[in-house]
Amino acid sequence: MNAPLYNNHILRLAASIPFHERLADPMASVEKRSPVCGSRVTVDVDLDADGRVRAIGMVVRACALGQASAALMGAHAVGRSLAELEAVRDELTAWLAGERDVPPGWPGLEIFAPALPHSARHPSIRLGFEAVAEAAARAQTAARAI
Repeated sequence: MNAPLYNNHILRLAASIPFHERLADPMASVEKRSPVCGSRVTVDVDLDADGRVRAIGMVVRACALGQASAALMGAHAVGRSLAELEAVRDELTAWLAGERDVPPGWPGLEIFAPALPHSARHPSIRLGFEAVAEAAARAQTAARAI
């Protein structure tokens, strides 16, 4: 693990967050904050009739690792089900904690391998994935209540 923690790929991703504005009237919104560094990610979602993410909006106020992770999450969240979002959240948490040897099957997450020994950075990397999974769960619950 000789790769730098903040490399060019991570910095490019941090500067290219998709869906970087809030949704006007989301089905659900969640804000997650890292208690370690204060990074914050807010995610809005709308689901389609099948319970898949139809639209996403984000406000990301995080370090470069948190921004890069949110960018990867946002780039691939549309069309995903709650089960898929919860699975990648849990797999990312397990990988960062050293409980699995390979990164989750979500495009691009392997770029965080240099962060594995830096546990203080893990909460920021998880923020976007935690927020989108919780927002999708809340949206699904709200849709059932209608």
